Amino acid sequence: MKKIFSSLLVFVLFTSCGKEENYIPEVVVNYSVTVTEFSLKATNNVLLVANNGVAGLIIVKTPLGGYVVFDRCSTVNPEKLCKIVPDDSGLTATDPCSGAKFSLFDGSPQKAPAEKSLKSYNISLQGNNLIKVTN
Repeated sequence: MKKIFSSLLVFVLFTSCGKEENYIPEVVVNYSVTVTEFSLKATNNVLLVANNGVAGLIIVKTPLGGYVVFDRCSTVNPEKLCKIVPDDSGLTATDPCSGAKFSLFDGSPQKAPAEKSLKSYNISLQGNNLIKVTN
């Protein structure tokens, strides 16, 4: 009985410690932009930021005046590091490698083959002037 229990325990440990599929790695993000700079550089209330996150950041000003931020790395085959591209509407973004679409309001998948939401980061407005992105 002891041998069966030990074998079962080892099996459970090895199967639960595997690498998660379609995993976007954790990276340190600490980025700031002023509201004025955001307004000047953004297109359709969407600002693309290179050299941050896994594949860059996409910062979006929502219709209610808040901000959300996502990693540009698509959750469809993230090992390919395909960068989502905002659509002209500013409402969705498309993964050019798979054709998947994501909402730019909450990062949720909108069109297959997307199944997972985009990776989001924390965003705060400091002093009504500075947009700060962290994780």
